[in-house]
Amino acid sequence: MTYPDELRLEVERYLAGLRFTDDPLVEGLEEAMRYSLLAGGKRIRPVLALATARALGRDAAQVLPLAAAIELIHTYSLIHDDLPAMDDDDLRRGRPTNHRVYGEAVAILAGDCLYAEAFRLVLTHQQGDPAGLLRAVAELASATGATGMVGGQFLDVDGRAATGPDGLRHLHELKTGRLIAASVVCVLFLEGASDPATVAYRRFAGELGVLFQIVDDILDVTGTDADLGKPHGSDERHGRRTYVSEYGLDGARKLAATSHRQARERLAHAAAGSGTGSPTELEQITDFIYTRTS
Repeated sequence: MTYPDELRLEVERYLAGLRFTDDPLVEGLEEAMRYSLLAGGKRIRPVLALATARALGRDAAQVLPLAAAIELIHTYSLIHDDLPAMDDDDLRRGRPTNHRVYGEAVAILAGDCLYAEAFRLVLTHQQGDPAGLLRAVAELASATGATGMVGGQFLDVDGRAATGPDGLRHLHELKTGRLIAASVVCVLFLEGASDPATVAYRRFAGELGVLFQIVDDILDVTGTDADLGKPHGSDERHGRRTYVSEYGLDGARKLAATSHRQARERLAHAAAGSGTGSPTELEQITDFIYTRTS
């Protein structure tokens, strides 16, 4: 399946050039941050941001600071997810997890610092109309706090999500979907897109986040440690609610097919409504998420 690797390489180059301190006493913290940040992967969230810029007829490189900030936040979440108090994983992206290399205290601080540096990066390096930039930053904060990723994580570990399909979808819309959606919506805010266009793309991005989680749940059962770059079966070990645990493997696959179709339909509607650029790369990412094996 085609993936916009040229956009991924742009992200990789930008991330590799980031430095967070020139204080030699804090070099150990930066080393831990960069260890996880530069561990590779498809960079789906920042690539989504660049692809959205292209879909709007803009130069993708213009939103690299925002895209990189989103990846910093995602990396922070992975470091914290892997901690003993959370998933207690030893492997991430094919390498020992951050806390296994640097210890729990440094791993916690590395995650904290990546989150803070993400907002500094956007506020000091991202160009754009101040009003649009403010909306983008507010969206990013909302997508990662109590009304987004962290709130979803709480529902997951505390078991407070409502029973049934709506409760499961709500959990994952917060835990996974909000940051994926923000990767698209924040770019729309930067570009001053109209409210109808923003709503249409938000509906697409929201469904894309759900699709990502369904496939992720399937791979946690069907994948191998080598394929995934992390231990498989961790959701079952921790008793977490997943699309596979609630619908079975065949049911989850059917849900993924439906979600993929809806995401493509919503993207086509959003692109037709905006009337600018081409959604080619967004289509590629949507198809890749549906068919990915790692």
